[in-house]
Amino acid sequence: MAVETDVLDELRRLRTRIPRLTGSLAATVDGLVLAHDVPDTEPEGLAALTAAALGVAYRMTDAASRGDFRELLVRGSGGYVATYAAGTTAVLTLLAEDRVNVGRLHLEGRRSGARIADLLATREGPGTGRHADRPAPEEHLATVAPATDRPIGTLPVRTPQRPTHQPRRQTGS
Repeated sequence: MAVETDVLDELRRLRTRIPRLTGSLAATVDGLVLAHDVPDTEPEGLAALTAAALGVAYRMTDAASRGDFRELLVRGSGGYVATYAAGTTAVLTLLAEDRVNVGRLHLEGRRSGARIADLLATREGPGTGRHADRPAPEEHLATVAPATDRPIGTLPVRTPQRPTHQPRRQTGS
């Protein structure tokens, strides 16, 4: 739980550093909420949409041969939605008003994404035990398997299955 509290503290500090920031969310690349500060927005839905957008953004950077995903910026008539990589297993999504300083948004978003990645790297694994607030030893971090075998932004592929029963024929009326 200490990692989630630290991530939430980082999200709250973003409010003081970025004028006109209206919300922030840290989530896994699979769309699970880690921490959020998004009033008037459903965090689970935003995390799921972030994961979907991340998948598209990853494919775009790959198709255009632009390297690894770093960030995604969407501008609507009411403001911005910016998503930043936070290591290989998490993302940071920021919501901002239309009049936000976009340069400042990028600067602070990138820094916070790096901080969140560092916070998540110190976690020893699910549950994190009673020493969750202590960093993991360096030799242990090297042996911990990543949360996903897929590269960031890729989605699992579902293989269709044949039905186990024969469908009934419909009779005409």
